[in-house]
Amino acid sequence: MTDKSNHMEKSKAEGWSFPKEFWLANVMELCERAAYYGFFVVLTLFLTNIVGFSDKETGLIAGIFFASLYLLPPFVGAISDRIGFRNGLILAFGLLTIGYFLLGVFHSKVAVVFILAIIMVGGSFIKPLITGTVAKTTTETNRARGFSLFYWIVNLGAFGGKTFVPYIRQGMGLEYVNFFSAGMAFFALLFAVFFFKSVETTGGNKSFKEVAQALKRIFTAPRLMALTIIVAGFWIIQHQMYATMPKYVIRLLGEGAKPEWLANVNPAIVVIFVVPITQLMKRFKAVSSMLVGMVLMPLSALAMASSQNGMGGVMGLHPLTVMMIIGIAIQGLAECFISPRFLEYFSVQAPKGQEGLYLGFSHLHSFFSALAGFIMSGFLLDAYCPDPKTLPLGITEAEKAAYYANAHKIWFFFLVIGFVAAVALLIFRYVTQKIDDKKELLGEASVTR
Repeated sequence: MTDKSNHMEKSKAEGWSFPKEFWLANVMELCERAAYYGFFVVLTLFLTNIVGFSDKETGLIAGIFFASLYLLPPFVGAISDRIGFRNGLILAFGLLTIGYFLLGVFHSKVAVVFILAIIMVGGSFIKPLITGTVAKTTTETNRARGFSLFYWIVNLGAFGGKTFVPYIRQGMGLEYVNFFSAGMAFFALLFAVFFFKSVETTGGNKSFKEVAQALKRIFTAPRLMALTIIVAGFWIIQHQMYATMPKYVIRLLGEGAKPEWLANVNPAIVVIFVVPITQLMKRFKAVSSMLVGMVLMPLSALAMASSQNGMGGVMGLHPLTVMMIIGIAIQGLAECFISPRFLEYFSVQAPKGQEGLYLGFSHLHSFFSALAGFIMSGFLLDAYCPDPKTLPLGITEAEKAAYYANAHKIWFFFLVIGFVAAVALLIFRYVTQKIDDKKELLGEASVTR
């Protein structure tokens, strides 16, 4: 066998060869995603039905909780670099186990807000720790494969958690979902304590000051901030899978409905189509690919708006269920066009050598969209699809139905947001292209001189 053949065989073997810590990190991520999505898909139901918050209060609390999970990771990542990945993982899963467990035990409003803060801090550690471990336990040869495996694990965990949770919610009670999440987090904690060895962290340490300065530079970069705010329009609609959809479906179809399964349509579509769509659109500019997704989003909201008075049932499914599946599937397709290319565009805009810091804030759009989307959801549910406990006592079924007759109008608000965001991105593409063309012409002119 020639040296060239030996090298090819070695590269092929290394391509799928990962150290133990890589696989442990993925197992822990599987557990954490199952815990998180199993908990998060019913969070608004829990806050309203068990704790007793109004729809408006729930929107505010859930919005702050979810938004913080997208703002804090770069800052806690700076802590993780100093205490070590293993200690960081033990701390994170310890906080999550305690937080989820306490949430299953204590249901007073003050206690729940405090416990959510514990979960928020624990959850903020996970993204930089796990993705950092994947990055540090892969090589140039197998990094792409390593992250593709990681991506599948993330979606598998999310899918599994949301699939299993309805049986707990309907069989035991909504509050017991928290014990499921606590169990999954504790399982991950055991792996961190007994099996995981810390990976090398030298060379990438960033101070709080450097992280804060990167955030400041992003806020003062007109092009990045404009695109972030525009893409937040997409995520405002996407977040309704967790903010509005569970309550909307259960209040219109009854407690036997399984909105958790409907939410699973999104990751299923993304896993199936993200690679072929990214390949299809790679010869187009990033903003052009994102524009396709943004145009799809109003259609998603329109399908959901048609859910109350939509087409007949299919395969025994209620018409509302059918239209929600269609709407969520369109969202999944839109995400395939938008998310990978947004990250690409964001990284290109980063100063040389600061790509990692900038990408730490690449989900800033979700910070804005979670706050806006969940708060809007609370007000819209209160107006068009109210909590049954707030309806007058003793009303007939016909009178009760009248309170929900216009529930579908909720989605028209998000249709408008999606339409405005699509138009805004079209304008953004036109303006930035003009600016870039002008710079190119000026550059050519200076060279000819």
